[in-house]
Amino acid sequence: MILFRKFRVLILMVFLVACTMHIMIDLLPKLEKRATGAESGDGGCQCAHHTGGESQGWGKQRARTAAEAGWPNKHTLRILQDFSNEPSSNLTSHSLEKITTAGDRADSFRRMKTSAGKADDHKPLMGDASGGRTVPSRAVSRLSRLFEHPLYKVELPPLTDDDTLFNVNNDIRFYPRATGNQGWHNEDGNEDEEEFSPTEEVTAESYPNWLRFHIGINRYELYSRHSPVLDALLKDLVTQRITSVAMKSGGTQLKLIMTFQNYGQALFKPMKQTREQETPPDFFYFSDFERHNAEIAAFHLDRILDFRRVPPVAGRLVNMTREIRDLTRDKKLWRTFFISPANNVCFYGECSYYCSTEHALCGKPDQIEGSLAAFLPDLNLAKRKTWRNPWRRSYHKRKKAEWEVDPDYCDEVKQTPPYDRGTRLLDIMDMTIFDFLMGNMDRHHYETFEKFGNDTFIIHLDNGRGFGKHSHDELSILVPLSQCCRMRKSTYLRLQLLAKEEYQLSSMMEESLLRDRLSPILIQPHLRAMDRRLRLVLQVVAGCIEKEGYVNVVEEDLVGDTATHRGPGHR
Repeated sequence: MILFRKFRVLILMVFLVACTMHIMIDLLPKLEKRATGAESGDGGCQCAHHTGGESQGWGKQRARTAAEAGWPNKHTLRILQDFSNEPSSNLTSHSLEKITTAGDRADSFRRMKTSAGKADDHKPLMGDASGGRTVPSRAVSRLSRLFEHPLYKVELPPLTDDDTLFNVNNDIRFYPRATGNQGWHNEDGNEDEEEFSPTEEVTAESYPNWLRFHIGINRYELYSRHSPVLDALLKDLVTQRITSVAMKSGGTQLKLIMTFQNYGQALFKPMKQTREQETPPDFFYFSDFERHNAEIAAFHLDRILDFRRVPPVAGRLVNMTREIRDLTRDKKLWRTFFISPANNVCFYGECSYYCSTEHALCGKPDQIEGSLAAFLPDLNLAKRKTWRNPWRRSYHKRKKAEWEVDPDYCDEVKQTPPYDRGTRLLDIMDMTIFDFLMGNMDRHHYETFEKFGNDTFIIHLDNGRGFGKHSHDELSILVPLSQCCRMRKSTYLRLQLLAKEEYQLSSMMEESLLRDRLSPILIQPHLRAMDRRLRLVLQVVAGCIEKEGYVNVVEEDLVGDTATHRGPGHR
């Protein structure tokens, strides 16, 4: 019995010694790193960059701390492990292939600038308030000359309370401290500047930029031509710290709702295809992937056409681990993260069709491009009405829509409210031209603000299926214009202006897109395709004028071609 007890004590001592040795082995590397850091004078920082970092494999980079590289700890890695049947299903663009470290954003942006071309390296550069890339000063003057043209200085009629989406009450004050927000007023970390007393006056100009954007919406436009809020909001989309992430319900593809430190929100569409990857000709329009760069380019195109009906969109490089997985409280989204066989962080979320390991979104190794579109006001504050597009496609592999088989279809539309009065039909023509220049065949519905009734503009939402093909022009998109033969004079004159060499559409787009952080957004074939499609639009209008007469096709909405006093609904 005594021998048995001694044997148990011996076993217990061996077990304790083994545990102690195991703990010491785990702590030894950390103690060595701290000692090395103290000797080198870096205060024990474990975030030093190795000179051979770019040549190191992903396995060696994982030895860094989670705080530095954004990787999960060893326990979380086991949870995230999964196997993808198609590890390369989400091809990354050339701008991401040059990024090898997740923690050095400044270096990644320098690399993206280099990939845009070395021809402009010797030119003087001018900064941009939107937080995007710097652009050559010579190019800036060319785009600014376009916006200084008389056609881009058309004034709105005087705005009444009924013409603004929100009527700001100057007696209401907005206090950041009271709302619990600690960040959007104090980007430089100066705590003294953030203190507000109850008696201090805080005007609408001190509101966060997303709120100022909402306040500026009126019957005729989402934002004014030269509003300083626009560039500030674009910068916020790129630089504001993300505080929470959730999946957006509905839709065939994954979209995320991101909330920022200043309580603004944006819709994130991650990159699914490279800029060079063209949609196969056998693909149906409803089976194509949405493109993040199409959302960005659509915003710039809408602004150059002077429609100003697309909410502000900016490109952003997002760390999938630190800025999505670690922030989301959506368990359904969190559970879809895994490490691919190529050692990249991937996730796929939940949606109707393209959410599976075969369609996973993978980073390089954990960074991914995406578009961030600023949210419109909450529906509880500003209701929107959804309308079925009269020229909606059938979304069927064999059936055709009525407008595709009936040449007199537009005559029926003209007799149907709200197209029988006002300018709604002209808005449809503007949207048709906008979609044709992008190659977007997926315009099944559109929205308007309910407060303005039928006398307001169409909001150009969801443009992700544009810029899929540059070698093909889908002429069926122009059917509404060729059937109805109606167009605003202001739109017609701007299209003619953008067809001239001095204001060539592709050049204006290329220059405007340089301001985005993910530039280049479009490859040259897509830019040239827009010039080609613009000529086709003008040819269709010329045919209508020859058949119907100029007065019956081009509707006058300008006075003296440079000024206007538009009634409700005119743009």
